[in-house]
Amino acid sequence: MTEMFRDKIDISLTVNGEPVEARVPAGQHLVDFLRGELGLTGAHASCEHGVCGACTLKVDGKAVRGCLLLAAQADGADVWTVEGLSDQGAIKDLQDVFVERNALQCGFCTPGMLVAINELLEAGGMPSRDQIREHLSGNYCRCTGYEAIVDAVETVARVRAQKGAA
Repeated sequence: MTEMFRDKIDISLTVNGEPVEARVPAGQHLVDFLRGELGLTGAHASCEHGVCGACTLKVDGKAVRGCLLLAAQADGADVWTVEGLSDQGAIKDLQDVFVERNALQCGFCTPGMLVAINELLEAGGMPSRDQIREHLSGNYCRCTGYEAIVDAVETVARVRAQKGAA
């Protein structure tokens, strides 16, 4: 066992609206804690350098890379995973349009994409296609190309903007 995993730290955080207390290895990444200890496997550990976006989570209202944040650093934080956002209905419209527009294929990148896109859409308004692409520039997809993803985001943004104006 490496030195960084010998020391354990007590943490207390909220995950998907539920309080969680745990004793975690000092060097354990948040995404690994969520996957291994809590069974929340939506976010993926992939590149482990914060480049691909597969591990994107919502922490204290912001989309962050779960592979770059230690679980101990999330002590006291409010963490939402794709599972929690889905269960709460926050991304149902986005999930439905992703399926409708064929904006996912293998699905590996999709949870991180959905969390990142949710952050953009929560800001309100109607982002341009360039703004959508810029916001998703840190989320890689190797299957779809990005047109269907941008189409899906644009569709949901338009519907949400129309509902907000009504």
